[in-house]
Amino acid sequence: MASGLLALLDDIALIMDDLASATKVATKKTSALLADDLAVGAKKASGYASERELPVIWAIAKGSFINKIIILPAVFVLSYFAPFLITPVILLGGVYLSYEGAEKVIDFIFHGGKDKKVSKEMTEKEKIRSAVITDFILSLEIIIIALSTVQDKPFSVQVITVSMVALLATVGVYGLVALIVRMDDFGLSLMVRYEGVLKQTGYFLIISLPYVIKALSVIGTVAMLAVGGGIFVHNIEFFHSISEKFIPYISDILVGFFIGTTAVSAVKALKRMKRLFYSNSS
Repeated sequence: MASGLLALLDDIALIMDDLASATKVATKKTSALLADDLAVGAKKASGYASERELPVIWAIAKGSFINKIIILPAVFVLSYFAPFLITPVILLGGVYLSYEGAEKVIDFIFHGGKDKKVSKEMTEKEKIRSAVITDFILSLEIIIIALSTVQDKPFSVQVITVSMVALLATVGVYGLVALIVRMDDFGLSLMVRYEGVLKQTGYFLIISLPYVIKALSVIGTVAMLAVGGGIFVHNIEFFHSISEKFIPYISDILVGFFIGTTAVSAVKALKRMKRLFYSNSS
């Protein structure tokens, strides 16, 4: 009886050690994407009135949790029964990310980055929807990369490890996003309650926030292009061979911008054709 219990405890210890090791490797492999997810998340969650910041972040975080609930079982099923479908799905996600990034760049170049005037309520809903869709694609990429690092492990270890990485991608990322967008409130609290260095720190946090948000907005756009382009570089030989002529991250951005501008042009062409069709039919 005692020997059986000791054997069971030994097995549990080995599984826990295997899980810790696998999670560490998977997190390291996905760290760059988690950083990109943070930049994109902060970009998507900024630009609201102070009282709407946390509700918007919470809405995006809930959408992110739902994304994980959908993606995790779907990826495990695809990986087991139809692994050949994973790459096309990722490529479609790469097109979307590249499209979003390129659209922002084109809008900044030709319109100074000014958004069209729409109602405040619709703008908020559209931003949340866009953030959740972007999170879905980044989450899919993170989960698939995490799964690729534990393919040689037992299925139970794969499920737990990838699920832990997915949870980190939501709790960690949107927790940090919430801290960033509320940085000014924390700074104000320091200024009101303390004197000396802490008061100066609070003032620095307040005046720094607009610059941090602007920087994250730029980083988020670049991240979308880099992740979108990186998907094509890593999965399409043609783009991979071209990328070898450039610095790795730069090549991902260039490929992402090329894919994105192509997608933007295609969407605009389709919209023109749609308008012409309706004008002729009327």
